[in-house]
Amino acid sequence: MISRIFLTVVGILYAGLAIYCAVAPQKAADTVGLEMKGGSGRSEFLTVYGGLEMGMAVFFLWGAWRPEHARSAVLACLAIHACLVLFRGASFAMFAGIAPPTYKLAVGEWVIFLASIGVWWKGK
Repeated sequence: MISRIFLTVVGILYAGLAIYCAVAPQKAADTVGLEMKGGSGRSEFLTVYGGLEMGMAVFFLWGAWRPEHARSAVLACLAIHACLVLFRGASFAMFAGIAPPTYKLAVGEWVIFLASIGVWWKGK
């Protein structure tokens, strides 16, 4: 049950982020310090930020709605957020001038990563 609740929350969060990136791409890009150049830049932002986040949302929500897929969806969530935490940490070590919104994203990534570990472990 806890895995289904967790996946629903994370899925809704990512769906919301995907929609935000689709309806307010410039504002979303500005928040994370990205510059979209021309149609190609806008297309890339919409595809990677909007499309990928929506794909993650659908996968997590699928796991929430289909209990037989919940464990796989939690494992995917854990793996994705482990990579995000790893790469975000590397970026903090490599680059100066990180803005406060990026630190907030990092906190969110850590929260989801740690929660994923807890939900995965509880499901064993």
